[in-house]
Formats: sequence, C-alpha cells, structure tokens
Amino acid sequence: MKVDGTEAINAPRDEVFRLITDQAVLERAVPGCESLKTTANGSYDITLKAGVGSIKGLFAGTIRVENVEPPRHLRMLVDVKGKVGFVKGAGDIDLVESEESAESTLVTYSGDVTIGGVIASVGQRLVLSAAKMMTSRFFSAISEEASTLYRL
Repeated sequence: MKVDGTEAINAPRDEVFRLITDQAVLERAVPGCESLKTTANGSYDITLKAGVGSIKGLFAGTIRVENVEPPRHLRMLVDVKGKVGFVKGAGDIDLVESEESAESTLVTYSGDVTIGGVIASVGQRLVLSAAKMMTSRFFSAISEEASTLYRL
C-alpha cells in the first residue's frame, strides 16, 4: 500500500530536519508512542499503541533512519509487531525550502506499507485512511514543535 503526501511547516529546512531526527521530538510526535529509545546506527526501539477501526493493540519494534542527507533527505524503515498483527514500511522524506520563503519548508513523503495479521482484516481502504491520519498527526506535531521553538 502506498502512502504519500506533502506538508508545509513554518520553520527553516535545517530546523525541520533537526526536529524529525531528534529522538525526544519523535517520541512526542509519533501518534500512540509509548516509548522510543535510541539504539545503534540511527535506529530506535519503539513501543506504541495503534489500531484500525475496532482492532487496536500494542506494537513493538524498530524505526531505522538511513540515507541521511541533512537537511534534504532521509529514509525511514518501520518494523513493528503486536498481538493483532504487524506493520512494515519504508518511506522517503524530502525537505525543500518553500519558494515563497526560506523560513518555510515543504516536506514530501512517499512510502510503501505492508500489514498482516488480524489488523489486515479490516480492509486496505480503512488501513490507508488510518495511515494517512497518523501521518497527518505526526507532521502536525512536528509543526507544533517548530512553532514553539521558532517564532516567525
């Protein structure tokens, strides 16, 4: 399943990149995150509560960051499992200064997500809707973090 989109964040590109690669910020920004611990090689161990429709559960696994090209690009790989299933995904995140202002950043993301187990039984359309909602919440949280740190 493909997940992609563009978000505008009112902060300079360097600052947005720093926020989306900061462990403490990620822990606050990832929807349902219960814990996020840094491990080796740009990876994190994550525990989160998530679900689709009436199927909800606790998931544990890893988020790995690779192909890091500050402040322009990074790739995130997610692999989490729980009693209700699993989620595996890989996505590219690109940051571009807005044409209107260097004080604003356009974040473009594109990735593929695979789900399995009971959670997959709710249907791809509902899962895609939930993935888009979680992505939107994530970038809204990053935008909030930016607004508290960087006042335009």
